[in-house]
Amino acid sequence: MKRLWLLAALVASPAAYAYTPDELRGDCQAAEEMYAQQKSSDPFKSIRSARCIAYVAGFADGYAVSNYLAEQVSVKLNAFCLPNDPDLSMRLVRAVTIHVERVPPNTTMSTATLVAGALAKAFPCAEALESKK
Repeated sequence: MKRLWLLAALVASPAAYAYTPDELRGDCQAAEEMYAQQKSSDPFKSIRSARCIAYVAGFADGYAVSNYLAEQVSVKLNAFCLPNDPDLSMRLVRAVTIHVERVPPNTTMSTATLVAGALAKAFPCAEALESKK
């Protein structure tokens, strides 16, 4: 009976994320300040900005791998298309910051979903996918 209650509690509990949208928002705001050359003596801000930059860059790299693998089986994802830009890291962080700031605090959306939406809005692909008939 105890196991049944534990299982019910786990199923009914809200989703838990290792990296919450609120943390992402704060981290990316710290990264934006860093990119804007606003020096801070707070080492915690440096760690926070690095966490945002690493998460967003890792997400973009993970998508690139997924896209490559999908193309190997003749599927084109086309969720977003990143430009070849020396300031890409800064542009990624900016796109995510803008998108996440528009989301209400304590949202139930996952951080990955928010980042995917931000990059899809900021970096749409030029070629549209053909609809299947």
